[in-house]
Amino acid sequence: MAPRILTLANQKGGVGKTTTAINLATALAAIGERVLIVDLDPQGNASTGLGISRTDRDVSSYDLLMGDAKVASAAVMTSVPNVAIVASTLDLLGVELTIAQQADRAFRLRDAFRAMNDLTINGQAVSYVLIDCPPSLNLLTINALVAADAVLVPLQCEFFALEGLSQLLQTIEQIRSTLNPRLSIQGVVMTMFDRRNNLSEQVLADVRSEMGTLVYDTVIPRNVRLSEAPSYGKPALLYDLKCAGSQAYLRLATEVIRRERQLMAA
Repeated sequence: MAPRILTLANQKGGVGKTTTAINLATALAAIGERVLIVDLDPQGNASTGLGISRTDRDVSSYDLLMGDAKVASAAVMTSVPNVAIVASTLDLLGVELTIAQQADRAFRLRDAFRAMNDLTINGQAVSYVLIDCPPSLNLLTINALVAADAVLVPLQCEFFALEGLSQLLQTIEQIRSTLNPRLSIQGVVMTMFDRRNNLSEQVLADVRSEMGTLVYDTVIPRNVRLSEAPSYGKPALLYDLKCAGSQAYLRLATEVIRRERQLMAA
């Protein structure tokens, strides 16, 4: 069975995309899934946050997009059991210039995934692919949306949260109607929630009234451990399993799997 491909996208930076990619992958693996992360952000924070040093990125997501490598040769195992990653390098900054004139420029990642059967994790097929996008709606993000089954949108509990969301939803709708008719929205996850802050409560209420059941029940709190963990090259779930952030991502993983079952049954 082909893996489910979830793209984590938001054109705003600092909303918790990479933190969500790393910790959701770890939480999914903890409940028995086999997960591949594809780091499509030139900054490479997901790769660094999983302990993959820049010197160990001989084959990267750039090579996938260029058609120079298959997923199986680009993926490396991380220190997290059942989680592999296709790391990112700064070469990704040049992708747009290199392939902008190519007719298949939006389909490069989708085509690379079609040859993914060679990749196994501990002898078994990958069950989820999480794509960590850059904080912009550029050709890298478009490739990720065209390759995906569904989009997961991390949204920070701050005043302008909804403003950026409408632009992203418009892009998702355009891609669904032109390039990827199977694309759906898996859900919106509210991040950096601070119970002591009335604004966080207000933003959460506004987003729930606007987006309804698309917003996950699980809310990711503002949490020091979540911020500290990447500097140790670990997901928060390995750094401090009992912290509020880790526990929230375990709940989110359960919700994601439940929604996936509903999407596939629909």
